[in-house]
Formats: sequence, structure tokens, C-alpha cells
Amino acid sequence: MMRRHWLLVGACGWVLLVLVFASKFINFGFRMPDDYGGRPELLNWTFPSIKTVKPLPEQLVQKAASQSSPAVTQLFSVQSSGGLAEVELSDWHSVTVQRLQLLSSICRNSSLWNLTHTPLRKFVLDRIFVCDKYKILFCQTPKVGNTQWKKVLIVLNGKFSKVEDIPENVVHDHERNGLPRLSSMSDAEITERLHTYFKFFIVRDPFERLISAFKDKFVKNPRFEPWYKHNIAPAIIRKYRKSHQDTGESAGLHFEDFVRYLGDEPGRQHLDQQFGNHIIHWLTYTELCAPCDISYDVVGHHETLELDAPYILKAAGIADLVSYPTIPPGITRYNQTKVEHYFSGISKRDIRRLYARYQGDFSLFGYHRPDFLFD
Repeated sequence: MMRRHWLLVGACGWVLLVLVFASKFINFGFRMPDDYGGRPELLNWTFPSIKTVKPLPEQLVQKAASQSSPAVTQLFSVQSSGGLAEVELSDWHSVTVQRLQLLSSICRNSSLWNLTHTPLRKFVLDRIFVCDKYKILFCQTPKVGNTQWKKVLIVLNGKFSKVEDIPENVVHDHERNGLPRLSSMSDAEITERLHTYFKFFIVRDPFERLISAFKDKFVKNPRFEPWYKHNIAPAIIRKYRKSHQDTGESAGLHFEDFVRYLGDEPGRQHLDQQFGNHIIHWLTYTELCAPCDISYDVVGHHETLELDAPYILKAAGIADLVSYPTIPPGITRYNQTKVEHYFSGISKRDIRRLYARYQGDFSLFGYHRPDFLFD
């Protein structure tokens, strides 16, 4: 009995030794035939190859994160490879690739489809300015520094020699600034430019952009556009203000009124038909530029404009022809304190409705839900 036991152990040992030796020459991977009886495919337990992004230098990660909103910093939470003496534009390319990958991913999300897709109608084409000489398309998204980019295109189109020479009143006068819109062209010309030109636009934290639009149009109104205070504001107040007995400092549109109007889907749509194109300053990026339906080359962020502006100029091949106007220090930095201040007196219900309206913008461009407003 004992002898049989040792013989069995010895036999198992020899079998194991033979298998170890044979494994050096035989591939034991599982194979399955394809569905059409062709050559069998080896099943590997790996995902399909995905375009990899070069890690960013530590200095670049810190600079970008320090200027971004808490949401944007996720894009820069990548493995660092050591610092550089200067930030290279080739390194910033990695950030732009990540942004486009995120955009593409969210565009395929069926649960957000109604918030991220829009028909390419004339309204969208009206927002896109054309520079045929250097094959550039720029979609304007108000309250993210569009004036300066329009100046860049005006110089490229030959209307002025330097951005500093362009009067402010000319920039926004589309009869005099020499900037053709894509909507002014034939269907064939539109299609050709959308497929071959360099295309870009700029985004900003959605709630901070709304604050900027409110201040610019209903508080300061530096361009003296009376219809905002005299037509749009009264209509919003009549429908959304709880108390209409305004005197002294309480007169005029309140940010709370503005938020209620924006978050009320059916009521807002009814008023917007009266307001016309003046509403572009608070429309979503999807409604303005159709980022899921037009293949843009670069999506810049207002919070990192100091890095995005030179990158866009180089990517478009115009860095040696024109410069982006000087950016005052700190002006593009996300200001959470300001956001908290403006939303401090607004109900959680109204904030939730507002977020639902702009959820597509938050998701498409990496801006996280501002949980500090919901706590």
C-alpha cells in the first residue's frame, strides 16, 4: 500500500515536470472561432487599446489646478513626470486631448442626450465666425473672453494690424468688424469649412458665467444696452419676484429672480421667444456651439486661459502673426467665494433646477456639480 502511494506521488511529479517544460513551447491561451468560421482569434484579457496621454509636468499640473475651479482640477489629477523650467505647449496638448476625450464620452451618454445635442440650425451657425485666410472657425460663447478672440480674428482678416488698435465699439459691430459668420455661406461652403478648418471655442464654469452675465447685463451694463434693464428685467420680475414692492436698493432685477427664470423650463422658453437673440449671454454651450455635433479641435477653458491662448494660437498656425491681448493677473481664476455669495440667499430647490438646466455644460467640460451650494 505504501509502495503504491509513493509510486503515485512520483508519477504526479513527472507529469508536473513535463507540463512545466512544455509550457515554454506551447501557448495555452484560450481560442474561439469567430462568428463566420474564419481564423480563430486569441482571447486576451485586456481592453482594446486607448490613446494614451503623456503625463504632465508637476509645474504644469499645479499651475492649471491653481487657476481652475474645483471641478476642472480633476483633469489635471494625473501622474507627474518631474518639473520643467518652463511650461511647454507640447505638454499642454495632453490637457486638450483629455478634454476632447471627456467631451466625446459625455456626448455618447444617452441619459444626457437632450442636454448635449442640438440641430445645426442657423442660430448655431450665426455664432461661428470665419477666417478664410487662415482657415479658422471660432464659436463665440459670451462671458468667457470672446471680445479678445474676436479682436484676434479681426487682425487676421486684415481689418486692423494690431489687437490694441481695435476700438471696442467696432469689435461688436458686425457691419464694421470684418468678421463673416458661417451662416452667411452656402450649404456647400459651410460643410467644407466644418470639415477642413481649425475649430475652437472657450468655456467657463457654468454658474460663474451666469453671475458674469447677470452683472454685465443687469447691474453694470457697460455697453449701454437698455433693453436688458428696460425690457428683459421687468418681464422676469413680473413673473418670478415674490414681492413686487421694490424701493431703493431692492429695485431692479435680483440674482434670485434671474435664477428662478433660468430654472423654470416652460416659463423660460415662453419669455425667451419675446427676448430674441439677447438671451445668448446665458444659453448653454450646447445651444450656442453644438459641441457634440461639430468636431472641434480645441476647447479652451477660461480658468486656464493663460495657457490655452498661446496653445490655440500655435495649434491654429497663427502664433507668429498675432498675439492674444494681455491677461490681467488673476482675472480668469475661479472664485468660489463669489459664487457662494451670489447663491447665498437662493433656495436649494431653485439651485437644483438651475443645475438641471446646465448639467450638460457641467458634464461635457469637466466641471463638477457645486456640492457646496447644496449642503
